[in-house]
Amino acid sequence: MQYRTRRTLAMAMGIFFTTGLLWLQFARPVWSGDLLQRLELMAFDIRLRVVKDIAFGSSANEAAIKVVIVDIDERSLTEHGRWPWSRAKVALLVERLTQAGAAVVAFDVMFSEPEVNPAMEVASFLRKQGEGSHSLAAELARFEERFDRDRLFAEALSNKEVVLGYTFQPREPQRIGVLPQPLVVANPQVIPQSSLAAMRGYTANLPILVQAAIGSGFFSLIPDLDGVVRRAPLVARYNDQIFSSLALETLRHFLLVDSISLHTSQINGVETVESVDLAGFGSIPTDADGQMIVPYIGPTGSFPYVSASAVLAGTAPANQMRGAIVLVGTTAPGLFDLRSTPVQAVYPGVEIHANLIDAILGKRFLVQPAWSQGADFVVMMVAGLALALVLPFCAPLWQMLWTLVVAVVLVGGNLLLWRQGLVLSLAMPLILTGLLATCNLAYGFLVESRSRRQLKGMFGQYVPPQIVQEMSENPQKYSFEGETRELSVLFADIRGFTTLSEALSAGDLKKLLNRYFTPMTRIIFETRGTIDKYVGDMIMAFWGAPVPDEHHAVQAIEAALRMLQKTERLQRDFSEEGLPRIAIGIGINTGLMNVGDMGSEFRRAYTVLGDAVNLGSRLEGTTKYYGVGLVVGETTKAAAGEAFVFCELDLVRVKGKAQAIRVYEPVCRQGEADEALLQELADYHRFLADFRARRWQEARAGFTRLRDGDPDRRLYAIYLERIEALVIDEPGEGWDGVYDRTEK
Repeated sequence: MQYRTRRTLAMAMGIFFTTGLLWLQFARPVWSGDLLQRLELMAFDIRLRVVKDIAFGSSANEAAIKVVIVDIDERSLTEHGRWPWSRAKVALLVERLTQAGAAVVAFDVMFSEPEVNPAMEVASFLRKQGEGSHSLAAELARFEERFDRDRLFAEALSNKEVVLGYTFQPREPQRIGVLPQPLVVANPQVIPQSSLAAMRGYTANLPILVQAAIGSGFFSLIPDLDGVVRRAPLVARYNDQIFSSLALETLRHFLLVDSISLHTSQINGVETVESVDLAGFGSIPTDADGQMIVPYIGPTGSFPYVSASAVLAGTAPANQMRGAIVLVGTTAPGLFDLRSTPVQAVYPGVEIHANLIDAILGKRFLVQPAWSQGADFVVMMVAGLALALVLPFCAPLWQMLWTLVVAVVLVGGNLLLWRQGLVLSLAMPLILTGLLATCNLAYGFLVESRSRRQLKGMFGQYVPPQIVQEMSENPQKYSFEGETRELSVLFADIRGFTTLSEALSAGDLKKLLNRYFTPMTRIIFETRGTIDKYVGDMIMAFWGAPVPDEHHAVQAIEAALRMLQKTERLQRDFSEEGLPRIAIGIGINTGLMNVGDMGSEFRRAYTVLGDAVNLGSRLEGTTKYYGVGLVVGETTKAAAGEAFVFCELDLVRVKGKAQAIRVYEPVCRQGEADEALLQELADYHRFLADFRARRWQEARAGFTRLRDGDPDRRLYAIYLERIEALVIDEPGEGWDGVYDRTEK
């Protein structure tokens, strides 16, 4: 009962923790902070770093369509001066890239401010100097167009596949520069009700540049709460119009796609974006905000880098940019385009766009669809309930093994789905698994410790320490609840105790009893017996509980024989000390008994009850009558098998029992009897058969011969007395040889 209660409590605890973590994971109360989300982001990063090759296959260097980064690096700044460069130099860069065969050139930088025209700046200065300078200023004004570097840059952009970059601000309403034309959306009716966040402001390029370029795309990146960029938006909403990101706009022109459509699902009245569809190319999965998970190939340098200074000098490899998508960006620390990513703490922003373009072209997507939360819930619930219902039934080692199995299944299944491009939660299921395992192990340890203390406190006074130790190794198998079990019970009593107590003072009697009880108890413990109680001079013990013992009858008889031998040695010691001699009688019976913790609310004891127990007490009372130290019942003899040499004493009907039983004396252990003893026992049993067959003369002669050989053996005298009485008063036909004992 206690074991079932403990398992029920452990299961309830597991279900409670499962429910609690599910609530924390999906309700995300304010007080819980962002710890759980941060743990999930860490799990995402680990998977991305460890299994990226499994998930994504070949590197960017092996891709069919190259994505090349032209880097405005420290070398370029050293050779060509600090950024921003003159628009004329940027125009030259565009010319060089076009000549090198670049398919599309995209700038991960902005040109939001006009470049100062040096001719107009000098003319303005001269006008301020006085009247004599006006004619020279007018002459310089004629060169305005020639020195207009913005116009020169715009001319360089014309008729070339160049995409400019700009930024959106979700909160600040400032508007700098001019936005490009919005995207042509095949289903514009979903835009106002879409889940895309509305942008409030922007910082864009000069109108002349926007008009000259084939397109513009925003390169704004929104990091997660830990400052790490894991997603990048593909589209943004401004004034209920859709604008494309730098990566998407570059791809759109590379693939010659004129329009897109938003694939949405209506959830709670909102058109929740699930993907961006490029006409003729396919779908690009996104989250509700139109963001795509960036499937990073690796750390910085996963894409080919070419220094901008090499391009300007014409020393860049001739075939490196032929047919490639070229992204112009910077890795120079002072230009503030370095981001934190899962694969590297300091990562160029331009390479994030390169990863996006490469992944879309290769259709290598990591997707976290809208239904992923439902899948996460089911996974956590199944894993949590499985562990909550199984672990309480397992030993600690099996608990750890089952936990390991569940963890391996969770990780393996999650990575298998990751390889297919599906992102599901991993941290929380593993946390739940670890929490349930830890709680069950801790609870089991506490319960086991408590059970061991209870077992030691309850059974330590009844059973030997080695049995208590065995019980404490698996305490749930043992309890104080009552049960019916086959046991062997022993009663040992000092004969003539009343006379003995009258001859000694209270102090001397106490010392004598202690000297007697101590070795007797030790013998019982050494044979794995359980002390039931001490009553005056009587010891009651039993074998087979609380720890089951299939040899309980053998152990009980072995203990009794050793107790008799020890008593003989004590008699000699007591005689030498002038103390009264003691003798004991022992009765043993085997049978079904009720065993358990019994008593009242004031006092309880672990004891045995039943008819088999009462019979054991009656057998102890017959020892004095037969003149033997030990009497056992027929069930005890049968249970002991061939371990001992037995002498059948009688067929007796004890007081309170209607059915007669055979009673025996265990004479010695098998193998200890000599030929003379075995012959004497064989003769005795033959004469006993004559007695029960009413062959009085043969029985009298036999028992007389045995008595003459051993005059101290009271058993022979008993049968001679019975024969004399039966000869005088011949029994009737129904006589069965049973002796009715009226004394207890």
